[in-house]
Amino acid sequence: MAGQGSGGNVIAALCNVFIPGLGQLVQGRILAAILFFVVCAAGYALWFLVVPAIVAAIAHLWAIIDAAKFRATL
Repeated sequence: MAGQGSGGNVIAALCNVFIPGLGQLVQGRILAAILFFVVCAAGYALWFLVVPAIVAAIAHLWAIIDAAKFRATL
């Protein structure tokens, strides 16, 4: 079984760089993927309010790190 730092996690983290939540979707975590995508999309859409954009940027970074550190449990 692939663990933290595996090739799959690296690919998932790279997917998240381009589209937040895509890495979680690649890993099969649908709820996390939807959550990260919605938070980031809404925050980036409201960039002119500044605070939502900052929250979205933090969530985007969190999505990348989350995908990279994910360890599947049996």
